[in-house]
Amino acid sequence: GSKIESKKLMEAAGVPVLEAADEPTETDLPLLVKASAGGGGRGMRVVRSLRDLPGEVAQAQAEAESAFGDGTVFVEPYVERGRHVEIQVFGDGQANISILGSRDCSVQRRHQKVVEEAPAFDLMPDVEQAMFDAARKAAEAIRYRGAGTVEFLYDGETQRFFFLEMNTRLQVEHPVTEATTGLDLVELQIAAAEGGRAIAIATEPRGHAIEVRLYAEDPAAGYQPQSGVLTTFEIPGADGSEPGVRVDAGFASGDTVSTFYDAMLAKVVVRAGRREDAARRLAGVLRRTRIHGVTTNRDQLVAILTSPEFIDERVTTAFLSEWSAPAKPVLEDAPLAAALAVAETHRAARSVQQGLPVAWRNVTSQPQSTTFTLGDDEVVAQWWGGRQGYRAEGVTVLAAAPTAVTLERDGVATTYDCVVGGAGGREVVDVDAPAGHARLVRVPRFTDPADAVASGSLLAPMPGSVVKVLVAQGDEVGAGDPVLVLEAMKMQHTVSAPTDGVVVTLDVRPGSQVAAGEVLAVVEEKQ
Repeated sequence: GSKIESKKLMEAAGVPVLEAADEPTETDLPLLVKASAGGGGRGMRVVRSLRDLPGEVAQAQAEAESAFGDGTVFVEPYVERGRHVEIQVFGDGQANISILGSRDCSVQRRHQKVVEEAPAFDLMPDVEQAMFDAARKAAEAIRYRGAGTVEFLYDGETQRFFFLEMNTRLQVEHPVTEATTGLDLVELQIAAAEGGRAIAIATEPRGHAIEVRLYAEDPAAGYQPQSGVLTTFEIPGADGSEPGVRVDAGFASGDTVSTFYDAMLAKVVVRAGRREDAARRLAGVLRRTRIHGVTTNRDQLVAILTSPEFIDERVTTAFLSEWSAPAKPVLEDAPLAAALAVAETHRAARSVQQGLPVAWRNVTSQPQSTTFTLGDDEVVAQWWGGRQGYRAEGVTVLAAAPTAVTLERDGVATTYDCVVGGAGGREVVDVDAPAGHARLVRVPRFTDPADAVASGSLLAPMPGSVVKVLVAQGDEVGAGDPVLVLEAMKMQHTVSAPTDGVVVTLDVRPGSQVAAGEVLAVVEEKQ
């Protein structure tokens, strides 16, 4: 409940801790502001300049107060390229503390874990034993009962480690420990709660297990949380049909991802004999996963698991911030597949003239053009329709239906699974192919002038609540100046001015609920 008090307890018990000076100087940088009552990266800010310290402390306090009801924060040294290593402990309430192995949870974004594995890799035996001993001291110091996790920050260069916190509960990543020990931590929790008997446990790791957290977020947009309806949510092995695969999901096809909770959709776990095999198999499960309706980090997870840096164990807490992610595979014919799926969907919905060929013209002068947005880009698919079916330049259309389109290019046939959603001219088409997934939004042929927004408009990047407005109508602002703060999925996001100018419109105030794409303010550029 209090990281500040827990650090005092651990220091007294002889467990190494990180401590910052009461009056930090430039030589103490970088620093880390943390919420005393928090976790999951909320209320946590990295400070690289002393002049930024007051502002980061204030923002961390606001985030902590909102998330945990307690705005208390503290500051400690920030270890740039450490590893996040955890020790799973179990106390039976009869003074027996068992060590159930280690985990590595170093792959993180915004100080929240993304990939977790057991056991922790590449630890010197004496260092690992020292961590086990420190974790046992921590649990014994509070006469701990039940399953819990002692978390350390490990500096591989110096072979030193420091106490971060103890989670006195099960962790999100507890399945990787269960997979490699054969234990049921929930059953042990119940046994400890019932009390009355001593439980001594000895374990030896069985192979290697890796877990990923599947989030509704867009890594390409600063990990912005996403919300909406999951039109398709299918993970291979979720029904127990694939040995060694475990899926703990909080959602199913048709469910709505709201803005009121954490963005995690599911945990996907794979165990294998070797770490490399577990990573390869988990990447395969994710590639076969079908998620439509909401942007997720699925493709990023596949890229992480298959990257040479991850496979070669070159992983620290700075991994994602320093890693050059490979370019996303280009699905060259996805726009054409989406266009034909939309055309076939419209054909199937006809109430009259069912036999009329799609896009048939008595005299053909030019191809049909269907325009989509794909991320930040606009793409155009050109095609012909008629009595002989569909044609396109450089591609042979072998089959077309509302849910699947098969195209042949350079002698290679590829089937694209398509899910068409939306209505009218705003169809959203999710296209799945062996090379990956593409989400295309059809651009209407004609635009309603009422839908246009003024130049300089600040649009809500996601649904959420306005928690702070930092300017007033008529104020002058510079490019990059913060204008307001939004809160969504328990995280705060600053919306900044796009250019130097004057705030001419400000339609929101603290407490306003806004939808994604809603105009929050308009900054008129200086002439």
